Amino acid sequence: MSSLQQRIEKIEFDIQDACDRTGRERSEITVVAVTKEVSATRASDVIEAGFSNLGENRPEVLLEKQETIQNGATWHFIGNVQSRKVKDVINRIDYLHSVDRINVVKEVQKRADQPVDCFIQVNVSGEETKSGVTPAELPNFIEQVGAYDKIRVIGLMTMAPFTEDMDRVRAVFRSLRELRDGIAAQGLPFAPCTQLSMGMSNDFIIAIEEGATHVRIGTALVGAESGEDA
Repeated sequence: MSSLQQRIEKIEFDIQDACDRTGRERSEITVVAVTKEVSATRASDVIEAGFSNLGENRPEVLLEKQETIQNGATWHFIGNVQSRKVKDVINRIDYLHSVDRINVVKEVQKRADQPVDCFIQVNVSGEETKSGVTPAELPNFIEQVGAYDKIRVIGLMTMAPFTEDMDRVRAVFRSLRELRDGIAAQGLPFAPCTQLSMGMSNDFIIAIEEGATHVRIGTALVGAESGEDA
């Protein structure tokens, strides 16, 4: 069994276990394989292993991989995107996970050929090093987004603090879920807001327990490509 297969088995076990504990179905969880640190060859291996959702955070790397990968990937842009770079990627991706500024919204509106499925990034933890609108800013931001018909707010995204305090991590994920529920309850046609993009290699189990629909898993799934068996 290859290292990739071993990693997949471990992740699938952990996802199913979290689903079993919380009464969720495995089909509710989309694994976004974060391939930003590995080659197009490794990304293709991941697709062949059954994970077709790929996450990239740099426009130039996304476009470079797309030149090589032709086998039906679903592309997620998960990084902070500069407004001047929106034009390079917006018609090349299926999901944008990092909408947090109106100038980005305006660029998507200007450049997108059709409505784009987007997550609003929320800085739930309040860390200065993290991007995202604050929870207090979120209602007004959602209202502003409603003026642009190329933005479809399918959910919210956040990044938890990198800490060993799992109670703090859980609180961040729970808060995002509560924010999502509040928006979804409004029944806004441009913002169904049913999805939650949260959880990474070190905390995706907690994220699933707290309602994540999209988990962004990098090294724990794709490996570090440091000479190990793929």
